[in-house]
Amino acid sequence: MEHKRLYGEILRFGIVGVSATALHYGIYFLLQRLINVNVAYTAGYVLSFIANFYATSYFTFGTSPSWKKLFGMGAAHGVNYLLHIVLLNLFLWLGVPKVWAPFPVFAIAIPVNFLLVRFVFKHKNM
Repeated sequence: MEHKRLYGEILRFGIVGVSATALHYGIYFLLQRLINVNVAYTAGYVLSFIANFYATSYFTFGTSPSWKKLFGMGAAHGVNYLLHIVLLNLFLWLGVPKVWAPFPVFAIAIPVNFLLVRFVFKHKNM
């Protein structure tokens, strides 16, 4: 039964994650032509984080949002954001075009994020 619940969480996390990632990338794609790529990436990240927090709470894990969860998810996403920025700049430095550079970042950072966010929402004291 626990495996079934975990698989459901992973599926719902994937749905929320794809939506948040699409929002993040859409904002980045529009802004990267106008402003610095790091600023564009950060703006997309922050806006998608807000939507992601509520969807993760209600839909993915079936819990109510709380300040503790917001701060816990904020801390998890703080770590994840640093991973994103480091990887984004690494891929840009390696010559990946700025329009495509977020995709390998997402492939690496999203699984790490699942583990961090799951801990926040499943930890009893949150």
